[in-house]
Amino acid sequence: MARHWAHWREALVFVQPATVLAWQRKRFREPWARRSRTRGSGRPTISQEVRALIREISAANPRWGSPRIQGELRTLGIGVAKSTLETHRVRLRRPDLPAWRAFLTNHLRELVALDFFSVPTAGFKVLFVLIVLAHDRRRSLHFNVTEHSTAQWTG
Repeated sequence: MARHWAHWREALVFVQPATVLAWQRKRFREPWARRSRTRGSGRPTISQEVRALIREISAANPRWGSPRIQGELRTLGIGVAKSTLETHRVRLRRPDLPAWRAFLTNHLRELVALDFFSVPTAGFKVLFVLIVLAHDRRRSLHFNVTEHSTAQWTG
C-alpha cells in the first residue's frame, strides 16, 4: 500500500472497539428506520393565509371562542380543527384584577359581618341572637337577643 499511496498514514484513524460496534448498529438501524417512517402522517399544515385569517377574526372579536370562529370559518368553506384554532388564535391580555386580600384592605371600613344564630339555655329555652360586627376594628356595631324572633325584631 505504501508503494501505491504515499499519504496512507494521514488516513489512519484510531478508534475504540465500542465505537466500531456503535457504527455497525447505526448502519443496521438506518435502512429499517427509513422503511418504517410513515409519509404524510399527522395533521396537515394550514396555510399562512388561514393562520392570518384566524388571527384577524380572533383579534376583531375578542369575546368569540374557538367554536364560534370554527363555525365562521366553516361558512367560508375552511375546515379547521378546534385545537388548531386554539394554537393560532390571538388572546387579548386582560388587566390583572386585584387580589381578594387587596380588595379587603381597600374596603375594610365598609365591610360588616352579620350573624343570626340560636343559643339553647340551661333552662331548655332557645334564645335568638343577632350580631353585626365591623371588620375594620373588629368591634360590635349591634347586638340583640330575644326569645321570640320576628321579622320586625330582625329589621
